[in-house]
Amino acid sequence: MAEGPAAGLALLDAVGDRLTGHYRLDAVRAHLLEMAGETQAAVEHYRASASRTTSLPEQRYLAMQAARLTLEAR
Repeated sequence: MAEGPAAGLALLDAVGDRLTGHYRLDAVRAHLLEMAGETQAAVEHYRASASRTTSLPEQRYLAMQAARLTLEAR
């Protein structure tokens, strides 16, 4: 966070191979993309994350984040 979203995204790219397919990787990427102003990419990653988790509360939260960004982009 101290170095900004671009630094966080670069770090995720470095460790992404070990965490491929894990919903939290997409959730964190979505959050960082949102912070970087890349709304459409953030929406896609929030949706991907929601589809991968088995936790209903997390699914709802992530889907709501995607919906919020979609509405804000209009």
